[in-house]
Amino acid sequence: MRRRILADPDWILVLATLALTAVGVAFIHSATSGRLPADTVPWYQERWVRQLLAALLGISLAAGSCLVDYRRLARWAPLIYGLSIALLVLVLLLPPIVGVRRWIPLGFVNFQPSELSKLALILFLSRFLVRRRGKLQAPGHLLCALGWIALPFLLVLIEPDLGSAVVLVPVGLAILYVGGISGRHLVRLVVTGVLLVLLLLSDVLLSPPPFGVVRLPEYQKNRLRVYFGLSFAPGDAGPEERKRAERERRKHSYNIEQALISVGSGGLTGKGWRKGTQNIWGYLPRGVAHNDFIFSVIAEETGFAGSLAVIVLYGTVILGALRIARACRDPLGRNLATGVATLWFCHVFINIGMNIRIMPVTGLPLPLLSDGGSSALFFLLSIGLLQNIHIHRGSY
Repeated sequence: MRRRILADPDWILVLATLALTAVGVAFIHSATSGRLPADTVPWYQERWVRQLLAALLGISLAAGSCLVDYRRLARWAPLIYGLSIALLVLVLLLPPIVGVRRWIPLGFVNFQPSELSKLALILFLSRFLVRRRGKLQAPGHLLCALGWIALPFLLVLIEPDLGSAVVLVPVGLAILYVGGISGRHLVRLVVTGVLLVLLLLSDVLLSPPPFGVVRLPEYQKNRLRVYFGLSFAPGDAGPEERKRAERERRKHSYNIEQALISVGSGGLTGKGWRKGTQNIWGYLPRGVAHNDFIFSVIAEETGFAGSLAVIVLYGTVILGALRIARACRDPLGRNLATGVATLWFCHVFINIGMNIRIMPVTGLPLPLLSDGGSSALFFLLSIGLLQNIHIHRGSY
């Protein structure tokens, strides 16, 4: 078995993943060093070192998980899903960190349960649909499947983490689609989802909102106002109030405007690693350069060529996951690979989209590039799951 694991992985997927991991560590280092004034954090506590350690742990666990057939691992899916729900509840009971409840402090690192919930949902929902194959047309089974998606969605939304919550929906729908849901039911679910999005947006687009029960946190509403180009001042505001509203708009649009300048200033080949002036001089704020807007740092320092290379690497991973799903004869493996492919696509599209202003800012990390140990760990585990399906595909 060990010889087979060494001889039969999807090497293209492995190399693309390792390349993204290396790029992530290198540009987190660039985004968090060389600033003025100089950092005083010891080298072993720097973000790029912690990202490297998380990546090494993730690679080790991903490789180790391939030793056991994914069908046997899926037997633990209910326990993993239950653990993720328990941790999502626990994080809501803990004191907030920087104003939100998203992390569980574990000494020198913080653990983010919402990252676990994404992989847990893929595992549990895939197994659930296989065990009820052919029964999804019955309303009871379909509503039960939707309930498993809704539970982590609502808990993550309450934190609040709108980006991670929203991602769970297309991941769940994609697994439902390949798991046997009818096209009629899928259309109904998509229409319902669009109506729910419009309901959430009504709190921002309409004043006053028509449904008083819908209330987004103020910072999320401000991000959406910036995205849609809405005024921060009420229609009957006087000159002084309009000036204050304009200052508020500039404050909330500053990050994305600087990110756009970073992307545009990179030109064709960039300014060089650790030579991006937007980054060095702090125009792109240090609080977001290494996580939400890491793509802007890469674009400034490597230009269009480097940005395109990153997108090609992501395309390689996502198409590789879809290729594994298509080649897998086992319904469970097909569900799992489709869920992983959808998860990666949503993260990449939304994060890069918000860096170039085609999507609103949501704080969703760019897989393996954004700073975040929990995110890196579980994205690498998702790659391990894909490799597991690829390696054991012939034993079905």
